[in-house]
Parts: sequence; C-alpha cells; structure tokens
Amino acid sequence: MKNQLSLIGITLLLVSACTAVPIVPATSEKSPLSASSQPPISILKATEWSSLTGWTDDDILPAWDAFLRSCTVLMSRPLWQETCTLAISMQQPDSTKLKQFFESRFVPHQVLNFNGGSDGLITGYYEPLLKGSRKPYGRYRFPLYATPDELLVVELGDIYPELKNMRLRGRLQGRKVVPYYSRAELENGASKGATSLQGRELVWVEDAVELFFLQIQGSGRVELENGEIMRVGYAEQNGHPYKSIGKILVDRGELALEKASMQGIKAWGQKNPKKLNELLRQNPSYVFFRELPVGLPGPLGALGVPLTAGRSLAIDPRSIPQGAPVFLATTWPDSDKKLQRLMIAQDTGGAIKGGVRADFFWGFGPDAGNQAGKMKQSGKMWVLMPSGYTP
Repeated sequence: MKNQLSLIGITLLLVSACTAVPIVPATSEKSPLSASSQPPISILKATEWSSLTGWTDDDILPAWDAFLRSCTVLMSRPLWQETCTLAISMQQPDSTKLKQFFESRFVPHQVLNFNGGSDGLITGYYEPLLKGSRKPYGRYRFPLYATPDELLVVELGDIYPELKNMRLRGRLQGRKVVPYYSRAELENGASKGATSLQGRELVWVEDAVELFFLQIQGSGRVELENGEIMRVGYAEQNGHPYKSIGKILVDRGELALEKASMQGIKAWGQKNPKKLNELLRQNPSYVFFRELPVGLPGPLGALGVPLTAGRSLAIDPRSIPQGAPVFLATTWPDSDKKLQRLMIAQDTGGAIKGGVRADFFWGFGPDAGNQAGKMKQSGKMWVLMPSGYTP
C-alpha cells in the first residue's frame, strides 16, 4: 500500500493523457487510484443518424483521405480491422457511396459531458510560419529545443493496468522521481547557462510570442534566411499542466474577455514588452520539438499521421478514441454561421480536456491563423464507432 500511495502522489503531480483510455476507468480494491481521483469525463450515447445535426448536408468526401490515414494505425486494432480493410479497398467513391458506407458500418454515439450536457467548447489551431536561423545571432535569439536527455517518460500502464495509456513525466533527483522543470525554471536556467537544454537547440526564431504560440499549436514551419523551409513538430512536453495566459490577462483586468484571442494577446504583448516574459512564464507547460520531413502533406498529429486542414480534430483521448470519425456541429469563428461536418480525431492537446471539447485544425498560413485565433464556439459532437462497439 505504501508503494501505491507514493505512485498516487507522483501521478497527481506529473501525469498527463496520451492515447485512448477507458471512458469509465476500471477501479478495484487493488487499484492505485480510486473512482474519486480518476472520474469519468464523458458518456457515449448510441443514437440514430437522424439526430446528427447537418449530417445530410455535409459533403464528406474531403474527410475520406483523413480517415484512410487513420486506418493505417487503426488496422492493428481488432474492432477496426474489417471496417478499415473495406475502406481501403473502395475505388474512387463519391460522397453518396461514402455516406452509405458510414451509415452501414458505423453507429453514431453522441458525446455527452459526465453531467449529461451535450454542449461544449470548440476552439481552433493551425500550423504557423516563423522566421528563424539555425545559428543564434541578432534578432534570432529565441530557441526551439529538442527533448532533453534527462526528461523521463514512464508508461504507467506497464506498472498498473488501470493506468493504461497514462504517462508520467519527470526527472531523477538522487533516487527519486520529481517533477520536471517548469517553463520559468527552464528559461531562468537557460539565461544563466545552467541547464540541460544547452546543445539541444534546433533553431532560433525572432519572436518570443510566436514561439509561445507555436508550442500551443504543437507544430509549424520556420523560414530560414536562405529561403529554406524547416518543419518542426511536437516531440515531448515537460509534464506541467497548460495554463491560459489569456485568462490571466482577463482576470488581471488587462484584456477584455472578447479580446482574449491569439490576436488580442499578441497585440497586448506589443504594447507591453516589459511585462511579456512574466506573463508567458505563468504557463508552466513547455513543449519540445523535433525536425520533420518537409515533404509531409501536413503536420503530424498525436495519432502519428499527417493532419488534414478543415477535417482533423484534436480531442481528449479519455473521451474519444484517437483515429475515430467525429461529426461536429458548431459555428464558424466569431459567427452564427453553421459549421457542420465530418472530422477525424487525429490529435490531442494540453488544453483539450473534457468530454465535449475539441480543437479544429484550420491548416497552414495567415488565413488559417486568423480563423484559429478567433474560434471559441459552442458545439456538439458525435463519435462514429464500428458496429459491435460497446462502451
């Protein structure tokens, strides 16, 4: 029991979700976590196709390639093998045939929050473009780091099956595993030249705020001085929870709630350069990157496949299985115009926590960034699961 309690303490400090975990976690007398410490976050309720608001109007063909990419991963899972095999064998299907395929092979399940509510928050993200250099000089003084060697990642399911697909991140201090350094600790250490990040720099960029938002997006491109484009993607995270700096500015009375978007925060930073570092360090979460092949059709999501603009979705994998099709009913950013379409759950995010909660991938470039920065809409979701699935 002592060892179990020690694991609980470390877990509460360091644990974060990765791939799909049970919607209602298994508990028993031998479980190191009780139901109160690991509550279910959502309910999947089987329903009829007619209940999917906007399903009949959506041209689902643009989502098909995204689903086939998911199948390259899902094929290894018994529940999905037959469905994905049939999907891959289909030759040039049109939208009508695809709807027949989904309606015959899948059962829609409405995603409900654990309190029974069907509405949730839908935000957006994109792949930004930064200016940078492979060597630091002049304005290029803000580094992107690769994962430090001392960062430990422990798969808790290897110790306790009840914690399958949960990860613990930390570092060794003597013989103890302690929380890894926060953003403030990492940046303070880097400024003093005393950190394990030295030598782990991938590239230097010119703007600290753009770098901060790159960490939130999880992937992006860096245009080097010779015109070369470098693609970077999420490699690891320091284990600390994400904290919204927009909310902090609103709580401090320095930014109106309706201005608490990516664009609003960037504008605040330009007006308050002396306050900027202190604000950014309020978010203890820190992301490490890796360089990716430039020829990828899109940034790599948590599922390990390239994302598709306008059809890939980041979700909480404790609520929705990664790779699954999800029908989303929401509205366009900062608008009442309906946005109802088939999406594919192919990514996760530190701020994407809960049942009816998702991040809509808008793609690459300024227009995508504009839409992503403004998106903070209410929405409903239905996850499509192969026939035979039981929650």
